[in-house]
Amino acid sequence: MLQSGNSVTLRAKGNSMLPFIMEERDTVVLQKVEAFAVGSVVLACLPGNCYVLHRVYRIKGEHIMLMGDGNLHATECCCREDVAGVVVKIIRDGRVIDITSSSQLFMVALWRKLLPIRRYLLFVCRWWMRRDRRMKKR
Repeated sequence: MLQSGNSVTLRAKGNSMLPFIMEERDTVVLQKVEAFAVGSVVLACLPGNCYVLHRVYRIKGEHIMLMGDGNLHATECCCREDVAGVVVKIIRDGRVIDITSSSQLFMVALWRKLLPIRRYLLFVCRWWMRRDRRMKKR
C-alpha cells in the first residue's frame, strides 16, 4: 500500500520508541518514502523479514543505522531500499502530533543528546506508565 502512494495507519506495538511513541496509546501514520534524514522515524525491514519502527540514527551512503528512542545501546542496520515507509504523524488520544514541527524536532534532538542519562529518564517514564495504569484500573 505504501509503495502505491497510500498512507497507512498502524497501532504502535512495544516500548522501544518511548517516550515519543507508546504502546496501546499511540497510532502512527506512515507514507511512502520520498526522503528521510537522521532523526526521521521509519518502518524498515530487517534481515529475516522482521519490521521495526525506529528512528534513523546515522546514515553512511546506502547504509542506515536505526535506534529506538527507548533503547540504550541496541541498534539495527539496514539499507536505504529496506525502508518501507516514513512516519509523518502520531495520533495520541485523538490529537494529531506533527513530528516535523519545530517543537518535536527540538525534543528529538535533546533526547539524542541525553543518551548518556537516558537509562534514568526511561526508568522514570516506565514507572510513570505503570502508575498511570494502576490508577486507571481503580
